[in-house]
Amino acid sequence: MSYQKQKDRLSNRYPAIEDLARKAKRRIPQVAWEYLISGTGDEALVDRNKSAFQRINFIPRFCKGALAATTATSLFGKNYSAPIGIAPVGLTGLMWPRVEHYLAATADRLKIPFCLSTNATETPETVGAFVGDMGWFQLYPPKDLEIRKSLLERAKDAGFHVLVVTADVPMASKRERTKRAGLTMPPKITPRMIWEGITHPVWSFYTMVNGIPRLRTIEHYANNNSMRFVSGFVGNRLGGTLDWDYCRELKDAWDGPVVLKGILHPADAAKAIEIGLDGIYVSNHGGRQFNGAPAAIEALPGIVREVGGKAPVIFDSGIRTGLDIMRALYLGADFVMAGRPFIYGVAALGKYGGDHAASILMDDLQNNMVQLGVADFEELRKADIWQ
Repeated sequence: MSYQKQKDRLSNRYPAIEDLARKAKRRIPQVAWEYLISGTGDEALVDRNKSAFQRINFIPRFCKGALAATTATSLFGKNYSAPIGIAPVGLTGLMWPRVEHYLAATADRLKIPFCLSTNATETPETVGAFVGDMGWFQLYPPKDLEIRKSLLERAKDAGFHVLVVTADVPMASKRERTKRAGLTMPPKITPRMIWEGITHPVWSFYTMVNGIPRLRTIEHYANNNSMRFVSGFVGNRLGGTLDWDYCRELKDAWDGPVVLKGILHPADAAKAIEIGLDGIYVSNHGGRQFNGAPAAIEALPGIVREVGGKAPVIFDSGIRTGLDIMRALYLGADFVMAGRPFIYGVAALGKYGGDHAASILMDDLQNNMVQLGVADFEELRKADIWQ
């Protein structure tokens, strides 16, 4: 079957990200699904992240003749086919084995960025072989400076060119849903887990082939490959120490753009620009960290005003459609990242599922731009909204 026929078939069967999500839920164990979709507390912020987009509505303009929307853009000296990237997600191999390799290859094929988490289940060295020059690396700031130096060197040597520093995890959140689902580190072999394996045979087969999910990047420093030991190492040695001096040190240590992720307050954005960081990443960690935060899209306009064009503004949290992307771009984001939609794609469809998730978002972005009556992002930002 040709690529176009395959794409058309998938577009008919899975036309939206939510279709991929439903398929993914059937294909992976409950504990993996609950980890993927969980927030924290009563998870109200997860819902607010999505519902806040629906309050942003446009007034379309018509009679413009033939119209084709252009989505190509550039950021930090790289050209991308669309302002859409794959956000970092930790413990990704729990949802589907080798998902980082598959999504890195998607990024290289489609010319969009892929951001690898420090807490991924594949290493920068192996992911770098797939991602080409589309790789970003997300750092959970280590307390140990030697570990920090090593992680930066490994990421740079593997070809990652943008450093994304995580500010929005000052300590681990509760994530009660994952505890109720029985997620432990390391995963325990219980009757429930055995049943999950039996009832999800494809996931189980590939997990057996690839091995139980491990934090392979971090276990390099733990001197013990036990998942329990590595998880404790992560809790004790990563995060919780980030301050502005540390950010300055990272800017000096990394040969390339440094982006601060998780910003919700305009004053933090201003400070990041003041100390010379190269980008502001507006995010509330997908609603997984602090349930009392605003929806990220609600925080975006104030941060864009504060930054005032001095640095690119990147956005994530709640993106599910191309229309969501268009709304974020209208409000001033230069680039948009999404995490869960791409994981849904691989969990639902396997190796090329990330390609289909990206196609859904890209096609929907173009379609909605034409529906609105704009041909490019400059026109989009001049559009009228319904007050």
